[in-house]
Amino acid sequence: MRLAERIHAEIAAAGGWLPFDRFMAMALYEPGLGYYAGGRRKFGRMPSEGSDFVTAPEMSPLFGRALARQLKQAMDASGCRDVIEFGAGSGALAAQLIAELDALGAGLARYAIVELSAELRERQRERLAHWADRVEWLDALPDDIEAVVIGNEVLDAMPVQLVAFDGQVWRERGVVSAGDGFAFEDRDSRLRPPLETGFVPGTVTEIHPQAEAFVATLARRLKRGAAFFIDYGFPEGEYYHPQRHGGTLMCHQAHLADADPLVAVGDKDITAHVNFTGIALAGQDAGLVVLGYTSQANFLLNCGIADLLHGASLGERAMAHRLLAEHEMGELFKVIGFAPLNAPFDALGFERGDRSHKL
Repeated sequence: MRLAERIHAEIAAAGGWLPFDRFMAMALYEPGLGYYAGGRRKFGRMPSEGSDFVTAPEMSPLFGRALARQLKQAMDASGCRDVIEFGAGSGALAAQLIAELDALGAGLARYAIVELSAELRERQRERLAHWADRVEWLDALPDDIEAVVIGNEVLDAMPVQLVAFDGQVWRERGVVSAGDGFAFEDRDSRLRPPLETGFVPGTVTEIHPQAEAFVATLARRLKRGAAFFIDYGFPEGEYYHPQRHGGTLMCHQAHLADADPLVAVGDKDITAHVNFTGIALAGQDAGLVVLGYTSQANFLLNCGIADLLHGASLGERAMAHRLLAEHEMGELFKVIGFAPLNAPFDALGFERGDRSHKL
């Protein structure tokens, strides 16, 4: 209730209408109250565990083991010995990566985590206690980065702007108070999608300035190394296809999905798919080169996950299959890689099935 009260106060202070990206930021990250700032468990395989959704590292440790091969190659190519992870969640991926990088002889010197949630930091600290001498937490992005950067399901949780089309004009969709709850209200705005593709009346979609600004900032600060982001999304032409007239905004609670972010505020995740064309352009315009873009399945297979399946139990293989299957995570999730313009390399994960031409 305190979060709702705080959002109502914010709406009132803003004149009765709050842009959706500000509402989403408060719902997810308001200190001590937002979804990621509270004590609720988010990550796990089953709702019986008290979790809301499962990410690839919780699904199978082979995810991190395969990804580590790409990170090692990037470390060797750049001469970097540090890794920086954004939004480390439960710490499962960090544990997998550190263990496998050590097994591969990568010479990992430091594993830094940028995590906004104090509660998640503590969970990560417990999980990574074995490597306490090499793991540290950062409050913000370093000014100069010489490291290999990884972000798994980070971009989708960055607040988005909503725009709605009535057949004549685009309006920005915001949030107003409606009794004890909230409601949408559209207002005149110059915001519109980056493509004009024959949108039908009633279309609602998202614009991603915060995710693109984050990548641009990272690009300006990445002096040496590489960056890889794994998330669900599409290239721009697919993202803004006229048939996707309802947008991609989605909420997750107890392993169930719904499309209403205005109820159970603070108790469920709010996400939107990633426009990977916008992400690629943001990095490229700020001085990075795109190493590749492909599906998660192609990326993991290029990184040798098939070899890692040898000797795995039937149950372990079944869970790993979900990472690769087209109807599961294999096709919906994509991977994009960047490197400084003066130091590109042929990244292992994009050897086959690179789709950069579709961005």
